[in-house]
Amino acid sequence: MDDTKKMLRTIINGQSAMKSELLGEIKKVDKKVDLLKKSMDKGFKDVNARVDKLGKSLAYLEDDAPTREEFEDLDKRVGNFEENFTST
Repeated sequence: MDDTKKMLRTIINGQSAMKSELLGEIKKVDKKVDLLKKSMDKGFKDVNARVDKLGKSLAYLEDDAPTREEFEDLDKRVGNFEENFTST
């Protein structure tokens, strides 16, 4: 009976050691995942900031671009100016 208890105790101690090793590895993986998450969040914030800047630039360019009506009016004005210039 004494040998059986020793074997059982050895098995239980081995399982406890394995469990504590696994828990240590899991904690390491959790730390790496947290670092990766922070890195990804920072990367996404940087990319979002760049996209926002590009969007603002595009909006400003769009505001400065003439509309179709303005362009057609300008075409007419230039045509009139050419006619006046060539006739003199």
